[in-house]
Amino acid sequence: MGNNTSYQRLLDGNKEWSKAKLKADPEFFNNLTKGQTPQYLWIGCSDSRVPANEITNTKSGEIFVHRNVANLVLHTDVNLLSVLHYAVEVLHVEHIIVCGHYGCGGVIAAMENHDFGIVNKWLRNIKEVYAKYVDELEAIEDITERSNRLVELNVMEQVKNLAKTTVVQKAWEKRALAIHGWVYGFNNGIITDLNCMINELNDLEPIFRYRLSSDTSE
Repeated sequence: MGNNTSYQRLLDGNKEWSKAKLKADPEFFNNLTKGQTPQYLWIGCSDSRVPANEITNTKSGEIFVHRNVANLVLHTDVNLLSVLHYAVEVLHVEHIIVCGHYGCGGVIAAMENHDFGIVNKWLRNIKEVYAKYVDELEAIEDITERSNRLVELNVMEQVKNLAKTTVVQKAWEKRALAIHGWVYGFNNGIITDLNCMINELNDLEPIFRYRLSSDTSE
């Protein structure tokens, strides 16, 4: 049996949170039931220390969130693609933010040669980023600084991966949609904009630009 006291603490905390919200705004939950109209899709790391709403000081309903280990955007990840499709096609978000964080365990693990079992398949995607920028990375002698730079490069590659999807490219045919790359720092709580925004098809290499038909869905 697990620690029931620890488990119950979450349920008790939920009750306290609900009371506090109602005290501050009696219509808080009534407003939530009316639906969501977020302007932002957040693709972040699963790390428990990087909650999107908290670190951006936003309210419930303002950010649509997807999280996975090391904030990856993979063309084979049906979960990610489903979230992306819903956010872009149904919610009509105006911005997609890929937010990594310095000291990311997934990135650090990918820099090593240890066998992590099934996780190897996921980390390989980060290793591909490392291989692409190997000269730049290995010129950085300090391992922490090197891992921090890989965190940044990984985010920038995921921004490009989003632009390569037909979900995003279909949206660009109809309206404005911007993709941003950010990194969060535990040392000061500040988000750094990597200034790698992509907001049109011309920002992408020609080989990745699709001639789209009306029935394209992936």
